[in-house]
Amino acid sequence: MQSHELFQHMTDETAKAVFGYFRDEERDAYKGAIATLAEQRKLRPVFVSKKSVPEQFAWLKSACARKQSAGAAEHLLQIWLLRARSEMLIKFLDGVGISHDGSGAVDDLPDTLDAEKLKSTADALLAEYPAEEVVIYLHVFQGQTPEGWSELAELLNTDSRLQLASA
Repeated sequence: MQSHELFQHMTDETAKAVFGYFRDEERDAYKGAIATLAEQRKLRPVFVSKKSVPEQFAWLKSACARKQSAGAAEHLLQIWLLRARSEMLIKFLDGVGISHDGSGAVDDLPDTLDAEKLKSTADALLAEYPAEEVVIYLHVFQGQTPEGWSELAELLNTDSRLQLASA
């Protein structure tokens, strides 16, 4: 599932967590996202900025859900996951045995993933974190290589816990 599709299917609560993080912690990125997404719609950023915060979040979610916004949506999700959900990323990478910098950034991705480690790591993440956030992370991780990983694709397609509610 591509990033814009994740925004199509994510709950308003999760979208609020994503955009709330940017509004509170990454103000420049928040303003940049509004500017970029507004420009794609041929709007002035002030059109969005003058809305109430809940209306801004709803507009941003709708804008990120458009196919033409896939790049911006992916960038926002990657930043949010790396900065606001780094603990979950680190637990995933440690669980599947992928070396990282201690903050969740990876230099060399493996060609394959161990299916058993992947399953047990997904189970552990689902026990500790909101399922929707785990699903979003796994889909974003799957998109880190052109073909993704067959082991992760299988898990995402067969484990009912790893489906977004509205998908």
